[in-house]
Amino acid sequence: MVLLLVFDLMNLPLFSPQNDPGPDFAALLRHSGLAPAVPAPGDTAPFDVRHGTTIVAIRYADGVILAGDRRATAGHTIAHRAMDKVMPADKWSGVAIAGAAGMAVEMVKLFQLQLEHYEKSEGQALSLEGKANQLAGMVRSHLSMAMQGFVVVPLFAGYDVRRQQGRIFTYDPTGGRYEESDFHADGSGGRDARTTVKLGWREGLTATEAVELAIRALYEAADEDSATGGPDLVRGIYPIVATISAEGYVRLSDDEVEASFRSLIERLGESGRSSS
Repeated sequence: MVLLLVFDLMNLPLFSPQNDPGPDFAALLRHSGLAPAVPAPGDTAPFDVRHGTTIVAIRYADGVILAGDRRATAGHTIAHRAMDKVMPADKWSGVAIAGAAGMAVEMVKLFQLQLEHYEKSEGQALSLEGKANQLAGMVRSHLSMAMQGFVVVPLFAGYDVRRQQGRIFTYDPTGGRYEESDFHADGSGGRDARTTVKLGWREGLTATEAVELAIRALYEAADEDSATGGPDLVRGIYPIVATISAEGYVRLSDDEVEASFRSLIERLGESGRSSS
């Protein structure tokens, strides 16, 4: 059987050599007129924007841990109790998001497509630093919306297959990219989470120790920050925790996270501190 595949070339976007976006998927959208619309300067949203809150990244001996609570807020109310704030970017990297939830999720999806588009166009994956730079460009292109209050603050981490170690990158709303050596936390409960990690981090943490430290950081953040959601034992909702190592991006099961939280709560109870 012979299958004849006919392509309608008239519907495919064509570019001159000077304007060819190449492996840049975001540029392809802009050149094709498919980029998301940007509000006019001075426009404000006539509604409360949903915001993601606390996210954590910790480097350990074999890679990095990414973790995030599940709560999204709109003003002073809980808008969603089970938001996913930690997502894979590709096999060896992930993104955690804080800020304007809808736009943050859209940015991550575009970033995922960008990495896949680059790999298919060039025949090889971007380096971890190249991925971090691509995300910085996306954050920078979002600046006009950030100036109007729709701020997106991603936390990017991954396993560098060339250096064979985990690396963490943070950003500011202008697209500034900064590499953190050991750990970082962001969002409304970021300060409390960072303090907890700072007190417990040491060189050579095992994956289990790093997971326990991330869980403790989110627990302490939720204890101090009303916008950060702690473990919801009644609904069975727990923060997302993922490891990224030479084996790739692996999200821990809810059962594993629940067991770690219950162990933490038991230890706090034994030490005389009541759980909240």
